[in-house]
This record gives sequence, C-alpha cells and structure tokens, in this order.
Amino acid sequence: MSGEKGFLLTEGDLPALSIGAALLGTGGGGNPYVGMLRTRELLRKGAQVRIIPLDALPDDAWVGRVGSIGAPIIGIEKISEGGECHRAMLAVEEASGIRMAALIAAEIGGANAMVPVITAAMAGLPVIDGDGMGRAFPEIQMTTFSIYGEASLLSALADDKGNVVVFRKVTSALMLERLMRTATVAMGAGAGAAGAPLSMEFIRRTAIPGTVTQAIEIGATVLQARAKRQDVVEKVVEKTGGGLFFTGKLVDVRRELTGGFMRGHALLSGMGDWAGSEARIAIQNENLVLWVDGEPKVMVPDLIMNLEQETGEPITTEMLRFGQRVSVIGLPAHSLMKTPRALEVVGPKAFGYPEILFTPLADAAA
Repeated sequence: MSGEKGFLLTEGDLPALSIGAALLGTGGGGNPYVGMLRTRELLRKGAQVRIIPLDALPDDAWVGRVGSIGAPIIGIEKISEGGECHRAMLAVEEASGIRMAALIAAEIGGANAMVPVITAAMAGLPVIDGDGMGRAFPEIQMTTFSIYGEASLLSALADDKGNVVVFRKVTSALMLERLMRTATVAMGAGAGAAGAPLSMEFIRRTAIPGTVTQAIEIGATVLQARAKRQDVVEKVVEKTGGGLFFTGKLVDVRRELTGGFMRGHALLSGMGDWAGSEARIAIQNENLVLWVDGEPKVMVPDLIMNLEQETGEPITTEMLRFGQRVSVIGLPAHSLMKTPRALEVVGPKAFGYPEILFTPLADAAA
C-alpha cells in the first residue's frame, strides 16, 4: 500500500492506543480493554484498518461518526456484542442515501477510540486521525461537529439485540441527545450510535486533529517508562504538556446511574507535597472539576486525568476504588473547545456549575 497516506494500524499499536485513549478519556468513554481485545481479534482474522490524516480525502468525500452511548459502568456489567455501531452506520447510510468514504471517532476517549476502528474493520473503511472532542464528554451536542454547525442531525442507534432506531428529523442537537439517551436507557443503558454524514471539508475545519496518533504516543510513553522503571507519571506530564495537580489516596467514591449517566464524585486525601490537603473530583461519566482544599483547580473543557501512582495506568471513573493511590493530571483542551461558542456547551456552567468561571490551563507552547 505504498504511496497511500497514513499508516496501517497493527496489533502492536493496540496496547498503546488503549492506554492513551483511556488517559485522554478523562475517566470516561468506557474502559477500552474489551474494545482492544475485539480489535485485536479482527486484525488477527485479516482485517486491515488504515489511519489517515485530515488531508487524505477530497472535500466532497463523506465521513461517518460512530461511538458508544451510555454510562461507562454498563460496559462492565453488559458487554457489547461488537457490531452495534456498524449496524447504526448502515442505517444512516440507508436513510441518507450516502455511502461513507471513511469513519471518525465522535470522541477519542476510552473505548470510543476503538469503536471506529472496529466499525471500519467491518465496513472496509479507513479511520480519520482525529475526533470531535480531543477527550470524552457525556453528551452528543458536545462534539466540535455539533458546536460548529453540522448541517444534519440524522442519527441512528443500535443495540446488542438487533434493535435499530433512526432519528430522521430532530429540532436541535440537545433534543437529539435527550431522545437518544431515552432510547439508550430502554436498550439497557448502552448502545452504538452513528451520526449524519459529514463532508471532508467540514471535518477539516472542525475536527480535533491527530488524536489517534496522540493516543498511541501517550500510551507508548507509559509502556516505555514502565519498561525502563522510570517515573511514569512524570513522563506522561512531559509528553502531554500537562501538569500534576494532586497526589493522594482515594478515601470515598460515590456513583449512581441516573438518566443514562453515571454521576458522583471522588474524594482524595493528600500525600507527599499535598499531605494535609483534600481533593474532590466531580463526575458525570467523565471527570468535570477538580477542587483542592475547596478551590477549583482544573475544570471542563480542560482534561482531568487520574493515573495510578506507581504504574501510570489511567483509572476510568467506573474503576475508581477505595484505597487507590492516584496522581491527578490536568491537560489543556484543544483551542476549538475553548472558544466562547464552545464554552457555552462544554464549560462549567453547561454542567451545572454557574459559580465557576472557566480558567484555562496554560498550553505548554505558551
């Protein structure tokens, strides 16, 4: 396949992609381990998936979005069948009369980084090196595609039982979120989703670029640091341009499944440089706000990532447990997620924290 842009995803890339996607998922997006195993089996059976850059296709090529929808904890209790997003994508193609030329992740976070790869392997399509968030967020209208004016809200849901629901005419992205969330709850709180076809010209303007590659590079950094017995958290901070904002022991975790979301909080008692301090992290599928001694330190849309202190293993919100020793890293969000238009949808106020004024983390390049 010489001369083609991009690269073929290999089985050797999958552990790094899994770790990097879990970290970028800010606690959400679902645990990617099962998705990694499913992807590995498809590759072993001969499937090939090419990861292509944003300039690989012409402006008039059509790109499909896919991702899982539901509460992350459901992924532990209810293993997906594997073809849900493929069936949802086929339903969108049938309803729109458009064949997809490639797929892109709705979000790079967690298991949703693997979903377009699995779907692409089934459909024989490439995957765009980018996504609609640069992280994970809990709601459909929180993608850059929605924020910056996608033309159609045609969407489909598919569950593991063979049910497929197509949403043809919806008045707003927020209404689409409500309708799809309600249907997802009826499907057992977990389903595969596909969005309307997007032109490559629109994708180039609105996608967060290079996030598949970014996830692989972050995961490779973790694996290399472990192999060399280096400080994994320190190496991740160096690689991502983020900052270490707290280290502590998890002393309380509260989770409840409401309205198709996992909501709650995690409390940490400080260790090392933070001895005597306390941190709290608000959760809605993903980590939303980090407070240290009552002061907000990192907040959406910037990324809050929990890593196991010794191994640097990202800890998704459904895997938080009492007694874990956790390092909390903050990473600046992409500039597309920090415009005034985007902050109306993904800033602290959008998640029910009107008292918090978004204070962006400084980018490493600044």
